[in-house]
This record gives sequence, C-alpha cells and structure tokens, in this order.
Amino acid sequence: MTITGKSAAEIFDSIRLQVQTGKLPPGAALPPVRDLAAALEVNRNTVAAAYKRLTATGLARAQGRLGTTIADQNAPGEQEGQNFDSPLADLASGNPNPDWLPDPTRLLARDDYRPRLYGEPTVSDALEALARRWFDSDCPAGYRIDMTHGAVDAIERLVAVHLVTGDGVAVEDPCFLGTINALRLAGMHAIGVETDAEGMRPESLERVLSAGAQAVLITPRAQNPTGCSLSAARADALRAVLAKFPNVLAIADDHFALLADAPYASVIPASTWRWALIRSMSKALGPDLRVAFVASDTATSDRLRARLAPGMTWVSHLLQDIVGACLTSPEVATIIGEAKAQYTRRRNELADALRSRNIPVPPLADGFNVWLPVEMDATALAHSLARRGWLVRSAQAFAVHTPIHAIRITVSALKDGEADRLAADVRRCLDGG
Repeated sequence: MTITGKSAAEIFDSIRLQVQTGKLPPGAALPPVRDLAAALEVNRNTVAAAYKRLTATGLARAQGRLGTTIADQNAPGEQEGQNFDSPLADLASGNPNPDWLPDPTRLLARDDYRPRLYGEPTVSDALEALARRWFDSDCPAGYRIDMTHGAVDAIERLVAVHLVTGDGVAVEDPCFLGTINALRLAGMHAIGVETDAEGMRPESLERVLSAGAQAVLITPRAQNPTGCSLSAARADALRAVLAKFPNVLAIADDHFALLADAPYASVIPASTWRWALIRSMSKALGPDLRVAFVASDTATSDRLRARLAPGMTWVSHLLQDIVGACLTSPEVATIIGEAKAQYTRRRNELADALRSRNIPVPPLADGFNVWLPVEMDATALAHSLARRGWLVRSAQAFAVHTPIHAIRITVSALKDGEADRLAADVRRCLDGG
C-alpha cells in the first residue's frame, strides 16, 4: 500500500483508487493520521480531512481507537427474515404470522379494471381519496400523498432527495435493521439518539440536531426492535425540539399503523419545512405487498414524484388496486382486527410468563416483538437459547453506537402454550443453566 498526495483531495483519490483496484481490500487498516501525515510531509488536519471524506462516502469506517479501516462495499448488513434452513423455533425473523394475513387474490375479480399507461397519475384517485381520510387528522395542512415500495424504500428515497452523502441522520438507538442498511447504502451517517420506554429522549435528540444532523427518523409506535410507542407527552416534547430546527428533514415511520394498539401521536411541527409521514401495508397485508403511503409537504412530494414518475419507478397501479380492495373490504378489516388481537395476546402472554419468573420486561410494548434487556452478554444468551431450540435476535444487530445488552423475540411465530416454556428456558439461561 502506497498512499500519495499533498492535499486532502489527492490523498482521498489515492486511497479510493487502491480500493477500486483491490489493493486495499475490505478490512484493511489505514495508517494512523499522525503516521501518514509524517510520511507525506503534510499537516495532520489534511490527512484527517481525507479520512473524514472516506468515511462520509462509505469507503472507510472510523472505529475510534481501533483506527480507520476499508469498508466492505458489497456487504448488505444483517437482514430481517425467516431462516428456512434452521431446525430451531424461529423467533428472530421479524415476520408477521402468515396465517393472519388476508388473501388478496380473492379480491382481484373486478369489472372496472383497465390497463394503465405512461403519463397516468402516480397514485390512483380512489386510493388517494382513501389515504386522505386516513391522514387528514395527522398531517399539517396542504400535504400531498405519494406511494413507494414499502417504508424502507420511502426512507431511502426521502434522504436521497434532500440530503447529500455523509449527512447525519438521527435515529433511535437501537434502530431497525432495514433503516440502518438503507442509510448506510445511501451514504448517510446514522447517529443514535437515546431511547427509553416512551421512545426518543428529547434532550438526546436536541444534542444530535445541535451537532449538525440534517434529518431525523422517528417511529411513533411499535418501534422495531423495542416495541415502544410515543406517549402524547413525549411526542409533544419531541415536537418542541424539532420546532427549533425547522430546516431538519423530519420523517415519521408509522410502519405498524394498521395493527398498532397505541394511538398515533404526531411529532411534526407546523414550522418544519421538510417532513414526511410513512404508513406501510407490509405488516398487515403481507411483506409481498410492498406498498407504503407517504404524506409530505409539497416540495418533498415534488422531489419524490420526480423519482417516481411514470416510465421510471412508479408503484404498480395493479398493486395499488389490490391495496385499495383490501383496505375497503369488510372481510379484510375483520382479518386485520383478529391479527391485531392475536399479536397483542402473544406479546402479553410472553411478557407475563417472563415477569412471573422475575425477568423484567419494558412496558408499553407494541408490534410483533418483545424486547428483553439483560445484564449478561446478549449474544451468549442467544446462543444458549439456540441450544434449547429457540432462535432469537441479539441486540447488537440493532445497535447504532454503543453496545446494547438485550434480545428481540418475535412473538408472531409462537405457538399456543410455548410462551411459558420459552420463559422458563430464558430463566435457566440467565441463571447459567
């Protein structure tokens, strides 16, 4: 490895070329700033600026005292989803229970279908009217409705149209896997905000925004992985913080809207210039219906529509027709209601079983998962549970900055009567058994 250059740009280009040619493979350590500055006979700030640009563009990773290393450009990061090859009871997937999803093919026989052509509106009139009835009470006046291919797709598109490579995005810590991966692949820098049982802590968010973060992503209810939902008081406090930073892009990812027990509490102040509220269909209608509604201010909508224009990547009107049919079907409404009750019952059943064995579980949980903070190493606990037949997710996959000692248990795959046996096994593992 021979790094050359006298300016930050030249040093950056020298390292980038060696990454592209394979001379600097993923994981390779770059020289300490002091050493490289001495070797090149330049100021240390020059090398530091080059390294900062490398990390901002995703070519390198800054690891504090461990130095700066070359990042793996092809690594997708840890993913959600079912492990079909595992013999274990899969409580790690983050999936809905397929038995509680509607069958949209039963709704496809329609007399009014017509092919849609280039130049059509990106959102069907019927679906937009339905969405507005859903969003009107939760959005600032003058908003628009757009569609994306799910919540993560919406997040990736929103940051792409408003931010530049290397910008900081404030997220909950711990944070959803899909969000972490989407921001990393978009070249953004996820900055963790401390959370508790009511969601983001306002003082932590204000520190991050004061330090220069250009966007904030908040999950108002059923936060993944913790399951926490914003109380009305916490939402008010976060909205007051955001009002101090009207230029910051504010995104509310209400991904669990159709199934949530908690009421929606808005965090978007009227003074915010750039904002979006996302509601996905994937949790209630199934991951294959990757459609999300995005309500936003008009400038954000204009930018989204430029990327979703007909002839490029607009959401299929056939998918929109299916979603519209599902959301207006009394049969599907009954299925969603029953699924919501089942997820609530499974969460409560497992939480009660854990508490009965003196294992504390955070309150205010919602969603598919039970979040279990522990004092021991979470990875070791996950391995111990695997030996007893349970596949769970260690919290390290969700950590943005600091290590987190917890496991996430997806309850949708729990069968009747299994919660008590799982809780007993967790207790034995915590006791060293």
